[in-house]
Amino acid sequence: MVSLPIQLDVSRSDTFGEFASALRGTLEGDFGRSDFDVLINNAGVGINAPFAVMTEEQFDRLIDINLKASFFLTQRLLPMIADGGRVLNVSSGLARFTNPGYSAYAATKGAIEVLTRYMAKELGERRIRVNVIAPGAIETDFGGGMVRDNQQVNDTIAGATALGRVGLPDDVGSAVAAILSDDFSWANGTRIEISGGQAL
Repeated sequence: MVSLPIQLDVSRSDTFGEFASALRGTLEGDFGRSDFDVLINNAGVGINAPFAVMTEEQFDRLIDINLKASFFLTQRLLPMIADGGRVLNVSSGLARFTNPGYSAYAATKGAIEVLTRYMAKELGERRIRVNVIAPGAIETDFGGGMVRDNQQVNDTIAGATALGRVGLPDDVGSAVAAILSDDFSWANGTRIEISGGQAL
């Protein structure tokens, strides 16, 4: 598998046109094609602040990265997504259950779930299927690595998860590969939670 990174700051939608041009050049120059098959909108930021003290600056950052980027980057790249391609958005279990301090973050993820259904409906005529995954707590550096590095947090979440542990990156990666495969081709506009049964 060939990996060719192209830099993008998803918080700046004014750069999406430049990114699209760079991507088109890479596709044509390195792969001999003008389109691609899969877009995963995975960029995100988490800000933990109670509703009563969340600042407008924090709120705007969450909106720009977690919602606006997925909307307008997909829109900008849509001419290059192959007919029959796939778009996968990323939500969170926090759009289903509540955890104090995550009202704004969870609101952006709830919006992503609604957006996914609309995208699936409107892009269906091109046979582009759009789904959304909602991972549970995963041992990564997201949120400063809190789930991975704070044993108390890790143990608390594991105790609230039916399978008795927090998730690992490969738990999500394997699920994503399956969802994007032809074996999952009849799923469209669907929310798939990948959490091991967190907060059931």
